[in-house]
Amino acid sequence: MNDTYTLYGSYASYYTAKTRTYLRKKGIPFVERLPSDPLFRNQVRPESGSHRIPQLLTPDGRVIQDSVQILDELEPLFPAIPAFPDSPTQRSFVHLMELLASEGLVRLAWLHRWLFAENYSFVKKDFGRSFKPQGSDDDLQKYGDLIADRMMSYGLPQSTPEARASVDAQYLELLSLFERHLTDQPYFLGGQPSAADYAIMGGMHAHLGRDPAGVRMMQDNAPRTFRWVEHMIVPEIQSPEFFGRPVEYLANDQVPETAVAILRFLAKNFGEQFVLGSIAFNQAMARIDAGSGHELAPDQDEPRLAGERVDYAGLMVDHAASLYGVWLSQRSQKHFQAFDDGARQQILAVLDSQILSDLLNVPVNYSLARINNRLVIA
Repeated sequence: MNDTYTLYGSYASYYTAKTRTYLRKKGIPFVERLPSDPLFRNQVRPESGSHRIPQLLTPDGRVIQDSVQILDELEPLFPAIPAFPDSPTQRSFVHLMELLASEGLVRLAWLHRWLFAENYSFVKKDFGRSFKPQGSDDDLQKYGDLIADRMMSYGLPQSTPEARASVDAQYLELLSLFERHLTDQPYFLGGQPSAADYAIMGGMHAHLGRDPAGVRMMQDNAPRTFRWVEHMIVPEIQSPEFFGRPVEYLANDQVPETAVAILRFLAKNFGEQFVLGSIAFNQAMARIDAGSGHELAPDQDEPRLAGERVDYAGLMVDHAASLYGVWLSQRSQKHFQAFDDGARQQILAVLDSQILSDLLNVPVNYSLARINNRLVIA
């Protein structure tokens, strides 16, 4: 019986990078195919009802779409090198990184790709190659231009010297924090990768670790980080730099301060939207009295709520919540809120961040679930 999975994605894809790394480090047998594969168009995409990558075709013919859901469904089948630690603080850290290192960092990665013209020749041809891999350079440019035009239509700010300098400064701060952590640790939580490591690979590999402007800055300023990205895309768990470290999470629920510093950076720069989204979601669901099974924006590919006016920290803010962001936020909230007050205070003491505390304490009044690649009230 064939036990091989088929990953549909591309090297230019943010979310495919997360899944590819997970499959390799876990030793899960898979082959990778591009979205141009006729099987993707004729079978996989109709089955999932989505054009988004990555999508995973299982050996028994099922299709799983979404990088987080792929991990969730495979983890019980391949328990070795677990992606989630069992201890409370480490697991809280991992769930928060699932959110902020992926859905938060995507903004920086996206801006750093599209604000820098030196990326365009490579990125456009790389996109074009995903859809016409044996095409001529003109073919790659044609398809790449079409995809790039769509990507750049999503509210891209003007590419001024000031805007580029601001994005570079934010990126350099992240690289500096990463360098500090990688001096002593091979992964975020010690000697084995977790879902936190996989989550950040979307930005650190697919965009910042391959696009010319991003990778040059990484190589010039963060050689440990560049080497870490290289190591994350191979199947070996132990790197030569840390050959003596056991393949296990740190003992005693320890989260290195250098890892928490990266999480705080992500929260400071990208976290408020998820606090606002969780509050706005609760408010909107209460108003319509949503019950179990209620489908939310089933006709939208990237479902968002209509704008809500919410009270956060004494200020009234208008916010249109990303439902996917709410669903991912609830993973950390449910885990955190299941503990007694003493355990919650211990977790918050390690995190030492007001915005992370605010996020974890938003009540889950209406639990979201992904069913058939659509978000519904559980």
